[in-house]
Amino acid sequence: MRIFTRKLLLLIAMSCILNTVQGQDMLSIVKGLKKYDGYFPFYYDAKNGKILLEVNKLDQEFLYFASLPAGVGSGGPELGKAKSDIVKFTLLGGKLLLIQPNYRFRAVNGNKDQVRSVENAFAKSVIWGFKPLATEGDKVLIDLTPFLISDSQQIGGTLGKTPYKLDESRSAIAIENTKNFPQNTEFESLITFTGGAPSGGYGGGGIAPDPTAVTVSMRQSFVALPEPGFKQRKFDPRSGLNPFNYYDFSADMDQPLIAKFSRRQRLVKKKPGLAPSEPVKPIVYYVDRGAPEKIKRALIEGGNWWNEAFTAAGFINGFVVEELPEGVDPMDIRYNVINWVNRNGNPRGYSFGNSYIDPRTGEIIKGVVTLGSDRHRQDYLIAEGLLQPYQEGKPVPKELEELTLARIRQLSAHEIGHTIGLYHNFAASVKDRASVMDYPAPYFTMDKNGKIDVQHAYAKGIGEWDKRAIMWGYSEFDAGTDENNALDQIMKETLAKGFIQIPDVGGDVHPLSHQWDNGNGDVTGELNRLLEIRKQLITNFSVKAIAANAPMSTLEEVLVPIYLLHRYQIEAVSKLIGGLYFTHALKGDGQVPTALIPPGQQKAALDVLLLTIKPENLRIPEQLLEKIPPRPSGFPGGREVFSRKTGPTFDPLSAAESVAGFTVAYLLDGKRAARLTEYAARDAKQPGFIHIAGQLINQTWKAPDAGGMDGQLQIVVNNLVLKYLLALGTGKDVSENVQGQALLKIEELNHWLEANKYLGSDQQNANRLFALSQIKTFQLDPAKFEIAPAAEMPPGAPIGMDNPNLLQ
Repeated sequence: MRIFTRKLLLLIAMSCILNTVQGQDMLSIVKGLKKYDGYFPFYYDAKNGKILLEVNKLDQEFLYFASLPAGVGSGGPELGKAKSDIVKFTLLGGKLLLIQPNYRFRAVNGNKDQVRSVENAFAKSVIWGFKPLATEGDKVLIDLTPFLISDSQQIGGTLGKTPYKLDESRSAIAIENTKNFPQNTEFESLITFTGGAPSGGYGGGGIAPDPTAVTVSMRQSFVALPEPGFKQRKFDPRSGLNPFNYYDFSADMDQPLIAKFSRRQRLVKKKPGLAPSEPVKPIVYYVDRGAPEKIKRALIEGGNWWNEAFTAAGFINGFVVEELPEGVDPMDIRYNVINWVNRNGNPRGYSFGNSYIDPRTGEIIKGVVTLGSDRHRQDYLIAEGLLQPYQEGKPVPKELEELTLARIRQLSAHEIGHTIGLYHNFAASVKDRASVMDYPAPYFTMDKNGKIDVQHAYAKGIGEWDKRAIMWGYSEFDAGTDENNALDQIMKETLAKGFIQIPDVGGDVHPLSHQWDNGNGDVTGELNRLLEIRKQLITNFSVKAIAANAPMSTLEEVLVPIYLLHRYQIEAVSKLIGGLYFTHALKGDGQVPTALIPPGQQKAALDVLLLTIKPENLRIPEQLLEKIPPRPSGFPGGREVFSRKTGPTFDPLSAAESVAGFTVAYLLDGKRAARLTEYAARDAKQPGFIHIAGQLINQTWKAPDAGGMDGQLQIVVNNLVLKYLLALGTGKDVSENVQGQALLKIEELNHWLEANKYLGSDQQNANRLFALSQIKTFQLDPAKFEIAPAAEMPPGAPIGMDNPNLLQ
């Protein structure tokens, strides 16, 4: 009994001691550490490189965002995406769990039993588990470091064909960018991934000096939920706004299971109703103070174009762009920001219009625009080729700078558009450049003396379609007004004005939905116009395109965008062949859902596309070839110049192959061939794939021998036609109908080659014998036949390419 009593007393004493220690633990643990007050208070242990988080919001939901604030070098947009979740901290079983409820499945209007039923039907996720260091009332202290030094973006497997692994020994908290604000707490870590040298993906020298160790910045954010009161707006696929979706199991059986709303920012009038009013709080964007002064002014000017659209929606000064005030941190969730990020341009940098979104409602709570610093230099390069500006004793014309800044204004407006909820509209250019949400190509004219005028290179101001989109997305209505009916009336007026909205889904199909094109709908006429201008520019191309003392070999960098001036117009015209006009029509709205392209338009398109692969439109003048020597030391070529099969010397045949391959690849595309086959079956007047392939063979293989360099260019094109026909014949990723037709044309060509293999010039006969050997090898086993890839063009996008994905 005494022993038992002694043990009991000992246990009680130990418990008291532990409770006493635990009551003092938090203070003793954080003693001497720097405290960062804010949304979630935290302490930094500089000696051990640790973040200790004070969780003072148990079982309270908040927003969690994970992102790459600086991207992966100049890597692709896939690595710039971020995720957003609703999460909460919960104490359970002696652990503090970070739990993500499943907001994708809900019972919005259900009773508590329905709500519980849906919650129990779908799994939630425990993102992380922590062992509490100390508790004090309703506060829990945890070591957040392992959570912060983790692959929250799961990018290790995307850096190369061989997955990279997180190396904790080479990772650490980046305390200079770990900050606290009233409504958000920001953590940034330097994360290193190690592995073998990548043979694909975005790894390698373009990202890190040592491709076996790729170090990136990883940001994780804890953000307060926005105040209640946001009013959701229905989604309409014709509006141009992005959708926000979730499953609502409380919906009646006559209602859709998936609830669809529009993503947009909160904007409310001081005086609700139809009359113009100032907002309670305007939408304000702040431009990076670190941007170059001229760039900064252009970003502000272009961004402020949106105020005109919000004025059309009934708001007085509802949208403002200004420089970030000194002392304000762009990481503060309360500020929409436009960041100017330094990049090396190899590979091309992308721009982003990203948004922090409330996963409960679709409300955009913060817009973050990220623009690459190499963007204006790419337009400057185009201007150098167009204007040939470098003349001894004369200043560089102001037009180069003006063209470049005009593009920056447009780019600013475009990326901001994504962060206020808008998607692309690649059909806007046919309505007099009606939207900044299109991808614009610089428009210029040439007079009879060959002088280029670039003063209208880019549109100025917001587009008419942009105004209609903002009116639909942000207009407020009088009390008692049926909002859905009012929105339908706005849309009816938009359609009556001839506006349609076709985003990326237009692909290679829609005859009016293009990137980087001009022509107000007459894409064929515009390609003819560009071919004439391009021919004149290449004929007159000279050393005036490069600055004094520049190596002569750098003529090639300026030549590239001029030689490829028509690349995107080729893409636009190709959509007429086997294309389909369509709209995102709703039942009863009067739009034409689909329509086949008239045969006459397709014939005109084919005729001009065949022009693009004729030797006279592929030839680089001899006097220009004589001026481009091999690259000197210190001036490597890289991706911005043409590939070579000639060693260090400039290779005009590979340059021709790259652009001719662009045309041939579009004409002999498997999906296009399938559509041509289908449409010809539905309408005998449609051209059909066999006709298109026959015309292509007649204009290439069966064309008269040009001789000399033009003859060699013709051989390049001949081989491309055979290459892409054989690719269709292998049956990889094509329908059997198309494969059969391709085999027919290959066999017909084979018979013609056999009959004519010794009836031409030596270079023609050599080409025909090569083709016969290729076909023979192919016929032995089409499935195993390997086709050498065609030469690729240097990258064109981004002239202003971006990532449309919002952070949801």
